[in-house]
Amino acid sequence: MTPRYAELQCVSNYSFLEGASHAGELVGQGALLGLAAIGIADRNSVAGVVRAHIAARETGMRVLAGARLDLMDGASLIAWPEDREAWGRLCRLITLGRRRAPKGSCELYRQDVQAYGQGMALIVLPPDAPDEAFAAELADWAGTFSGSVWLAASHLLLGNDVRRIARLADLAEVCGTPLVATNDVVMH
Repeated sequence: MTPRYAELQCVSNYSFLEGASHAGELVGQGALLGLAAIGIADRNSVAGVVRAHIAARETGMRVLAGARLDLMDGASLIAWPEDREAWGRLCRLITLGRRRAPKGSCELYRQDVQAYGQGMALIVLPPDAPDEAFAAELADWAGTFSGSVWLAASHLLLGNDVRRIARLADLAEVCGTPLVATNDVVMH
């Protein structure tokens, strides 16, 4: 039996100037496509989660609630809290970043995630061209949150996807972070 796919990297229209669809539309389309689950991870926000859960009740779709954290000094991460306490820490982390920055912005650092990240599954989003600095950062995340870190792999359609994903697979193996397929979904 072929395992069903779960899309773990979706942003709703609450990720301003990026997400084009309401969270409910994303959940509804995921249900129509037969996805196992859909993860709503707005940029430095959990704003789309409520509407996603309302749509999930109507469709029976499993929704994962988290946030994409864009760090000032490192790679972006998708954070998935594994329990209620971790959800509270994620919300406090986002609040910390929002309070530091002008309205509409968020200022988070690696040390913030290290301080608040207990109980979260983290998906590290690689740059278009992963380099040695990124490899060192990935190894650091894997060491800090052992067993709770994955490396995202998406087709960018730039002509070098096979080579790029092979490089990511090598990095994932060296760092002990499983590779996870995502699509960086911005509309339903």
